[in-house]
Amino acid sequence: MIAPIAAAETRAKVPFYRHLYVQVLTAIAAGILLGHYYPQLGTSLQPLGDAFIKLVRMVIAPVIFLTVTTGIAGMSDLKKFGRVVGKSFIYFLTFSTLALIV
Repeated sequence: MIAPIAAAETRAKVPFYRHLYVQVLTAIAAGILLGHYYPQLGTSLQPLGDAFIKLVRMVIAPVIFLTVTTGIAGMSDLKKFGRVVGKSFIYFLTFSTLALIV
């Protein structure tokens, strides 16, 4: 009989540069260095950054809506559903009021 192979042995080791946090930290460092040493390059790339921010803002609302909808659709207990709706309503009122004050 063949001994089972451990899951850790079958998983290939991923190079460090393939991890998302390494890529993000590298991009931040590159942005800081380019902005410091070549500020004219930073200003020429500003439309690209602005477009990225607008795209992220455009995607956030549907993602939040679909996440909440999927979570609510998966609930089977009506009491739990009522609590979630109540908490969501309170959070919405609180943060909307804070946003209007600020």
